[in-house]
Amino acid sequence: MSLYDGELTGVYPEENEDHHAVQMAESDYEDDDSDQPTCKETEDTTAMDVKKGKDIQGISWETMNTTRDRHRQARLQQYANFENIPNSGRTAEKDCTPAKKGQLYYEFQHNTRSVKSTILHFQLRNLVWATTRHDVYLMSYYSVLHWSALTREKQEIIDLQGHVAPCEKHHGNFSEGFSRTQVSALAVKNNLLVTGGFHGEIICKFLDRQGISYCCKSTHDDNGITNSLEIYEKPSGSLHFLASNNDCGVRDFDMEKFQICNNFRFAWPVNVKSSASSLIVYF
Repeated sequence: MSLYDGELTGVYPEENEDHHAVQMAESDYEDDDSDQPTCKETEDTTAMDVKKGKDIQGISWETMNTTRDRHRQARLQQYANFENIPNSGRTAEKDCTPAKKGQLYYEFQHNTRSVKSTILHFQLRNLVWATTRHDVYLMSYYSVLHWSALTREKQEIIDLQGHVAPCEKHHGNFSEGFSRTQVSALAVKNNLLVTGGFHGEIICKFLDRQGISYCCKSTHDDNGITNSLEIYEKPSGSLHFLASNNDCGVRDFDMEKFQICNNFRFAWPVNVKSSASSLIVYF
């Protein structure tokens, strides 16, 4: 996301003035009205509800002075998409194959509004992960949650509002742990869940083990927000994850040895990376 030199690069002036709002105060979570009791019947939308005419997002358009189609058209005309490179979206469209209208690309099944994903800033990414057709992991305030599309139930995996510390002993493990960690990146794969914080905090939990396995600070730089995380397997089968921070560093963590095995330095903060076999691409 490039919080470079303490500033958000590429954001609009009005957003730049409020970039310190990303560092949320305690009241930002506590004052939200999402903790108020809700009725599941009104919050959830099923495929049968949609066939009967209910809005797919559960919005009561009949109580508003506009329709969904008119509102969507106005948004498409008025909304200014964020882009670092002017006209990059329109340029990319020229290389894309237009989708054929009228084709069935997916079929709606269920929409729930009883589980709320919270994202502190519009440039944050990878805070919702679907590991299977039915399993979703997400950030909701200070909690890492698992939601099952089969049971329609949620489970808290990690409570980050209090103190989180590792229960295993590994070389380099930050035994003191962290408190009230604000998460900027999340990754879940191969039974491993990794969170990255605004100040370089790394917290690792294996989903088939009790407690937290590993905690560390990937960087002590003042501009060390975790931009993205990616879990991958090396050709040898060993489990690793990559953490890119805004200090222009990308660290490769070996989760068998619980230590950093590579530290790559770049002239710019890496926002996105993708790995396949022994090839790693950075953006």
